[in-house]
Amino acid sequence: MQHTCSVLLIDDEALARDYLLHSLESHADITLCYDHCAEKAVTLALEVAATVVLVDLRMPGTDGFAVIRNLRADPRTENLPIVLLSSEQDAEIKVQAFAAGANDYLVKWPDPRELVARVRYHSGACVARRQRDEAFASLARSQEELRVSQAALHQAQKMEAIGQLTGGVAHDFNNVLQIIGGNLQLLKLIGGVNDNARARIDTALAGVERGARLAAHLLAFARRQPLQAVVIDPSVALTEMEDMLRRVLGPQAAIVTDIAPQLWSTAVDPSQLHNVILNLAINARDAMPGGGTLILRARNVPQGSPELAEVGDGDYVMIEVADTGKGMPAEVLQRAFEPFFTTKPTGQGTGLGLSMAYGFVKQSGGEILLKSKPGEGTSVRIFLRRSSQAPVHDEDAAVTALFGGVETILVVEDEEAVRDATAGLLSALGYQVLQAPDADHAARLVEGGAHVDLLFTDVIMPGKMSSLELAELLRRRQPDVQILFTSGYAEGVLAHEGKLDPSISLLQKPYNADVLSARIRHLLRRRKAA
Repeated sequence: MQHTCSVLLIDDEALARDYLLHSLESHADITLCYDHCAEKAVTLALEVAATVVLVDLRMPGTDGFAVIRNLRADPRTENLPIVLLSSEQDAEIKVQAFAAGANDYLVKWPDPRELVARVRYHSGACVARRQRDEAFASLARSQEELRVSQAALHQAQKMEAIGQLTGGVAHDFNNVLQIIGGNLQLLKLIGGVNDNARARIDTALAGVERGARLAAHLLAFARRQPLQAVVIDPSVALTEMEDMLRRVLGPQAAIVTDIAPQLWSTAVDPSQLHNVILNLAINARDAMPGGGTLILRARNVPQGSPELAEVGDGDYVMIEVADTGKGMPAEVLQRAFEPFFTTKPTGQGTGLGLSMAYGFVKQSGGEILLKSKPGEGTSVRIFLRRSSQAPVHDEDAAVTALFGGVETILVVEDEEAVRDATAGLLSALGYQVLQAPDADHAARLVEGGAHVDLLFTDVIMPGKMSSLELAELLRRRQPDVQILFTSGYAEGVLAHEGKLDPSISLLQKPYNADVLSARIRHLLRRRKAA
């Protein structure tokens, strides 16, 4: 492939330009730029993207040697081929020319064929060098992009592996907590313990609740907690949190709310969103021990906005929690979303706040971006997809007192200790309780004619029949039966893409007697009304 030769001629005589134009007029691939000002050589070479420079030796002021040195001294033109023109056939001048940095030496004026051949030779060398340099630069960029991509892949694989591990740990941990909590609650319910023992039981139950929150954070990070997503108005949810955030931050920190009017609705689990913002506020407070400002901001971000460059296509609602605290160095920022990673002193943090936020947002189909620099504070931006539906106005769930009944409840649970504790609780509340270690045994009870008002079943159990198949069997035989699922980890069974169907009732383990009795009474009242 023939490349265009861009020739720059520096000569104080216009006659030289005329000779070159005549010599090159039949060669369309060679262009000529002429100037008599030797001081402008570098600027002109860059302007015309010269591939070869012809410069006269004898000129007033700056001579050819000086032009060569000037071109070689500038990194932008240091490799540009230079041909020195002279009317003298002098070996000493040639030596000085090559010592100054010239690539060639021509005595005025050579045969046009020789001139064209030399110009093309040096120009081709220049183009080849530029192509080589660009190839090396492109290779370096590709290697850097590959390194960044491999690092991102490694980080994603590490986060996924940690997520799978934490999900499994949380499942077993929740079952253990349910055994402990269920038996402690049964002790309280049965009675016969003195005040001192009751206080000890309450302390132990508080520990169970603390463990339950820890397990919930692990599941949130692992993106394996079933989300009860509903369409909400984010401005309402954020406004309702202001008072709580002020109590969390205390008097030493100021809160600035910047919530744009007419925010779009979004489908999200409101209680989990509440927990995420609360955790981010706590992190902000800890980053500002001497006081500062927390900014709670919300905006509509339409498709195509520059803010979505790292997020994706579509319309989003952006919620930002920013602080004026001490910020994070790059090495901390890189690991900030990892569970149990914390820079706080021992006993002052679990390292699960940001990891829980990361898992929740990802599972909700959104994106979370963390920006921070030492001394410049931290910004956490949550992007949630816009919903085309109107917000759902949820009825306030009133806290009900512990309440029992006389209906028949079938408890299906493969963990014997969990099953016994739960059956004991329900029996103490007055219910008739049937028990089964798995769905197969429960199905035989139903097929044998057992009447059931409510099925309370674990989601994941051994056996041929699944909990969902058991629920369908029971509905076919007893259409008015109510179904309440329970699980410490139900990924992929009840939840689709991490979200529960609104028609499914799920009680997360570990549950306490108050919540269990309230959910059961709610479902049984619904059955009676139907």
